[in-house]
Amino acid sequence: MRGSVESEDGTGGGRPRRDGVRRHALWACLALGVVLLAVVVITTPWGSLPGPIPPPDPERDFTAAEIARERAFSAALRLPSYAGLLVGLAAALVAGLTPLGARLARAGARLLPWWPVRTVVAAALVTLLTTVVALPFDAWRETILRAYGLSTRDWGMWAADQARSYAIGAGLAAIVVLAVVALARRLPRRWWIPATAGGFLLVVLGSFVYPLLVEPVFNTFTPMREGPLRTRLLALAARDGVPVRDVLVADASRRTTALNAYVSGFGSTRRIVVYDTLLERGTPEEVRLVVAHELGHAERGDVLYGTLVGGLAVAAATGAFYLVVTSPRLLRRAGATGPGDPRSVGLLLATVTVFSTLGGPAQNLISRHIEARADVHALDLTRDPATFARMQRSLSLSNIADLTPNPVEYALYASHPTGPQRIAMAIGWARLHDVPEPPPLARRR
Repeated sequence: MRGSVESEDGTGGGRPRRDGVRRHALWACLALGVVLLAVVVITTPWGSLPGPIPPPDPERDFTAAEIARERAFSAALRLPSYAGLLVGLAAALVAGLTPLGARLARAGARLLPWWPVRTVVAAALVTLLTTVVALPFDAWRETILRAYGLSTRDWGMWAADQARSYAIGAGLAAIVVLAVVALARRLPRRWWIPATAGGFLLVVLGSFVYPLLVEPVFNTFTPMREGPLRTRLLALAARDGVPVRDVLVADASRRTTALNAYVSGFGSTRRIVVYDTLLERGTPEEVRLVVAHELGHAERGDVLYGTLVGGLAVAAATGAFYLVVTSPRLLRRAGATGPGDPRSVGLLLATVTVFSTLGGPAQNLISRHIEARADVHALDLTRDPATFARMQRSLSLSNIADLTPNPVEYALYASHPTGPQRIAMAIGWARLHDVPEPPPLARRR
């Protein structure tokens, strides 16, 4: 009899004819990839300002001592950042391409030989492995952040944050692999079809509930106190036509001295959040400009847009994911019989890790252009390029932001334009609207 009969591990007792299914998965991946590329090319704001922008010039707005301090800080972080990334990636590959992942899955069988338990335990242990091997480099980064005055955490809070991050990561990993294993056991050859839709929906759901479930794990949020600043910010939102019920303040100073604000969620979970460090050290005009930037994200629905594009990217990648995790050669290396086998968890998570790492630069590229559009929105709303430039200088100095990142670091880590790039944007905006340009801000002696 042709076809396959599902075995105990859900992989099929016979040898299924997978070539046709793999071709279908490949074509679906290519088709969704073309759709994703078209959406990104058409909708990304590649040119946010309809006019020339001068080249960024750090020496115009930052002193030689400030530039030297930033370069020393970036150089100090470079090795632990690269090493932590590579070691974590290597650990995931070892767990996925050797029998180590299968042995971790067998550890779950000692608790209860039921495949969901084995799957969840394997996911938790693989995630623990990749977390532990990267932990020394995270601690190294923490010592550098403390040395430069950016971190206010003690080691107890640092350890607690690491534990919280692990719990969230392990939980997400368990959800993903449990869904894949369950689908592969139910539909051994065509599980990638419901997985494509499920991946898209999971991204959308995750973005919606993130402000409610994840953000409160690390920070406490309180409404901004009544006063002139809150009144001005809500009036600014009303003038911008963006419905904002409140502006929340995060107790970020418990962990960092960095200045920041952000918008997250969409629909009923959308929120604008300002760090308490920004309120303490920024001028009211600077805070107003930061919020104007975040209103730009809210008005354009950037969180929802990013969520939908991310969901489409996951859906497009599912076909490629299927091709990788059903490869007989890779399955033999992993000591598993198929994606319905809990012993394949290491391979599943290694594939997710590699795909996420490869997709990071593209995500950052899109993000930088969306952030630039929000900058233009803030300038259009406030018509104050001089304060905007001072704010960008202040943010860069307080966060010790990389003023001239090398191309690799820019691609891997930069989700926002650099401070000098954003100041150059303000200069270009001022010239375009025939208002005074921001003066040079470097205090030279």
